[in-house]
Amino acid sequence: MPLTRKGAATRQRIVEGAADQLREQGVFAVRLEDVMARTATSKSQLFHYFPGGKDELLLAVARHEASRVIDDQQPELGSLTSWDAWQRWREKVVSRYRTQGSDCPLHASLAQLGGTTDATRTVARDLLGRWQRQLAVGISHMQGNGEIAPGLDADREAAALLAGVQGGVLILMSTGSSAHLEAALDLGIAHLQASVHRDH
Repeated sequence: MPLTRKGAATRQRIVEGAADQLREQGVFAVRLEDVMARTATSKSQLFHYFPGGKDELLLAVARHEASRVIDDQQPELGSLTSWDAWQRWREKVVSRYRTQGSDCPLHASLAQLGGTTDATRTVARDLLGRWQRQLAVGISHMQGNGEIAPGLDADREAAALLAGVQGGVLILMSTGSSAHLEAALDLGIAHLQASVHRDH
């Protein structure tokens, strides 16, 4: 049965409260009692919206955090229509992950759910799919402008760039250094820029 507007707002408040709790604590030591206190909800309310308890709430938090990953890159990610725009997106990604450091709420919530279950794979796949599609749209747009070689496979190029970003983020989380993330972005974008000259 679909939620009423009020019900949807209450559910969202619980998810956001749990997400904020997670962000503040860094590692997921969040108890349902903490979330209830933070969001002014009763136990019966919480289990009404999340009958599966903590795991179901964590999955909702993971989906919420996955959406934030994309939202935090906007409007730049959705408007990769010039090399200046690509540079602005690059700066935004580096800034976001530098600020976040080793505390990745999405990673923490997925890890707490037991790593790779069908549900966590779906969250990760949806996030990476959305991200890759937006990069591919940007590459296709630049191919239309004659700024990127038309012979390149936009989706494959987007996949490679995304893989570089994700690898750089993992290294940043482990070491605190953004050098690898910046290298992956800079070389990925430079490869796209140089493609026109390689075609001639």
